[in-house]
Amino acid sequence: MTKQSTHTLIIGAGAAGMMAAAVAGQGGARVLLIDHALKIGEKIRISGGGRCNFTNTALDGTDASKFFVSQNPRFVRSAMSAYTAGDFMTLLKKHRVTFHEKHKGQLFCDVSAQDVIDVLKAECDAGGVLWRTGCSVTSVRSVSDGSGARFEVETSTAGTWRCVNLVVATGGLSIPAIGASGFGYALAEQFGHSIVPTAPALVPLTFALWAANGWSELAGLSLPVRISVGEGKKAMSFDEDILFSHKGLTGPAVLQISSYWSAGAAISLNLASDADVAAALCEGKFGARVQLDTALAQLLPALPKRLLAHIIALPEFAQYAKHKWADVPDKVLKALAQHLNNWQLMPSGSEGYNKAEVTRGGVCVNELKPATMGSRLCDGLYFVGEVVDVTGWLGGYNFQWAWASGVAAGRAILADV
Repeated sequence: MTKQSTHTLIIGAGAAGMMAAAVAGQGGARVLLIDHALKIGEKIRISGGGRCNFTNTALDGTDASKFFVSQNPRFVRSAMSAYTAGDFMTLLKKHRVTFHEKHKGQLFCDVSAQDVIDVLKAECDAGGVLWRTGCSVTSVRSVSDGSGARFEVETSTAGTWRCVNLVVATGGLSIPAIGASGFGYALAEQFGHSIVPTAPALVPLTFALWAANGWSELAGLSLPVRISVGEGKKAMSFDEDILFSHKGLTGPAVLQISSYWSAGAAISLNLASDADVAAALCEGKFGARVQLDTALAQLLPALPKRLLAHIIALPEFAQYAKHKWADVPDKVLKALAQHLNNWQLMPSGSEGYNKAEVTRGGVCVNELKPATMGSRLCDGLYFVGEVVDVTGWLGGYNFQWAWASGVAAGRAILADV
């Protein structure tokens, strides 16, 4: 079969891949975009409840490293300052896509996530990008025969292509139901790159004996908390909502902390972060005639009654629930307060890649150039988006990383045109 050629070949028609293709194509590069799925941008389509939380206003060009998990979070500074949330909003406005802020700077489409996919497709078309969907890459090898090409890529349905630049935008392992795989990591290793160990991130956490201890009975209950993990300089906490499920805990707070949690570490929940429960219970009991369970509900009216009832029914407190508050020993009251202000839980695991929004770990950033996303080990090779060891917070941060890293690679590629 005759070998075809293109200036740049991009593997993966997701957020980062389409962004890189659009920028390079509109700058004059001949671009071929390949994806093994028939539908492009599936992760965009299903995100944000179908409305795509496409960025966050906090990403305004200032230091973004605090919003990301990586072996070297500072790596994101260059790309994220060169292409900001405001830049992507300008792109959407250009295509007359309307959007709104929902919570803590999180921006969503007013109508549908499909609007974002349509914008990226239109931008790629404006750059003359050639598409091949339902097409898998079967092998990649280096070329050094004087032809000018650096890579030769064999595909399942589009033949063999030679290119000067190869962009890997294959994503991570999260949500395998829509085609996620470890292809990008294997390709990186083929060219000498190291992979930071991967794990599910932005994912619900599970707990041993959850149902046996009765916590599954609270499924569907939601409340704001302060959730924390780690100690000292490595400590991380978020003020967000948790949601009790049949398997464990989920909700924004848990998804956030999951990116910082590792097996064997406990997490802490402050269910009443605006109250010193120990002081309130111990200092307020004198002369009180109400029962302990009644006092607890009066002191913490914002907490769900079902949750308070479950905690007071725990074996260590159940015998005191109907006791007069004034007669309950301070030792017991302090232990009860501990469950409310510093509830220590040991996750047994997570719900895995099937439920994870993103993948933590990936291609080591110290082997990439932060301004271009280009490989330090192989000229013409780029890695963008989730395949890289960069994981953002919940709330539009990962999509902005996709846009920014894709733009960085797309602009760098134009230097070769």
